[in-house]
Amino acid sequence: MLLRYRYRVYPTRPQRQALAQAFGCARVVFNDAVAARKHAHAEGLRYPTTAALSKALITDAKRTPERAWLGGVSAVVLQQALADADRAYRNFFASIKGKRAGTRIGPPRFKRRSNTQAIRFTRNARFKVLAGGRLRLPKIGDLKVAWSRELPSAPSSVTIIKAPTGRYYASFVVSVDDGAELLEPISDNDAETGIDLGLKSFAVLRGGKVIDSPKFFRKLERKLKKAQRELSRKQQGSSNRVKARIKVAKIHQNVKDTRFDWVNKQVYTLVSENQALYVEDLNVRGLSRGRAAKSVQDASFGMFLDRLESKAQRAGRTFAKVDRYFPSTRLCSTCGALTGPNGLEGLKVRQWACGCGAVHGRDENAEINIRREGQRMVAAGQSDT
Repeated sequence: MLLRYRYRVYPTRPQRQALAQAFGCARVVFNDAVAARKHAHAEGLRYPTTAALSKALITDAKRTPERAWLGGVSAVVLQQALADADRAYRNFFASIKGKRAGTRIGPPRFKRRSNTQAIRFTRNARFKVLAGGRLRLPKIGDLKVAWSRELPSAPSSVTIIKAPTGRYYASFVVSVDDGAELLEPISDNDAETGIDLGLKSFAVLRGGKVIDSPKFFRKLERKLKKAQRELSRKQQGSSNRVKARIKVAKIHQNVKDTRFDWVNKQVYTLVSENQALYVEDLNVRGLSRGRAAKSVQDASFGMFLDRLESKAQRAGRTFAKVDRYFPSTRLCSTCGALTGPNGLEGLKVRQWACGCGAVHGRDENAEINIRREGQRMVAAGQSDT
């Protein structure tokens, strides 16, 4: 099993200049590869192979005056840029043939210089984590790393990322044994919960336990609007505009980091306290296009569900997704009748009474139904884990 471990790094000024050169060279090689394949397509020629592109765009190009500066960066960085272009084309072809899951994607486009940049080093580059904790990269130097935890094994690759805020990060890919993160099984039969996600409350769990919605973006929205107004008033190309742009980027980064931390903590708590977790298979993409799109995106249901499923699998917990069309809200958890609120008007109903005499809280009733349907799926062998 492969996992990513990400740490912040603090390059010196010369190292930042070397990284900027590497970012630019990788972008040029990627764009040259896309241009070569676009030309082959326009002329009706066979697509050039990665080996042919490597020789033409890297080996031979370094000997020309126009691309001699490619020799100033690690060859592995350039090879990885070619690999990224090749992977993008493979994904495109698989998508149009219907062999790739998800929505259809278009062909690769030329990369523009942006505020988010990245390069990748593999083992062939002979990068090394030194005994003192610094990260040695070829033609870059020894980078200072803020280690928050140890790597479980030797990394197979490292990606250096420059964020819009000007911060630098090192993202390591490491191999971990499948059973390395297994947790002790919980024998309590009640250590199972359904999870009903919503906008009023982020989630309702077994027994009516509620996880309040943090609304990270909403809390900083006014501050962000003010910073964006200040940015719009700065003159193009001025140093004050650069400062204003970084200020806006830092607010976005603050929202992102806080949300990531909160989601990871909630996932860890849920997986630690429950042997089985059952969720609804939400159409997050569809919800993100509706009237409540901003609130849905702020809640980050997709990130939460992906990380919960991944963590549950690694920890050895039972995890099941209930079909999105299962009427968890309308179904009476007492008698099984479909008497609950329905339609857009039904979203306003927080409590309802069934003809059998049972009175239900909307979210609490949905959690019970999701949990029961998840248990049925597990018994029938239809669960994900």
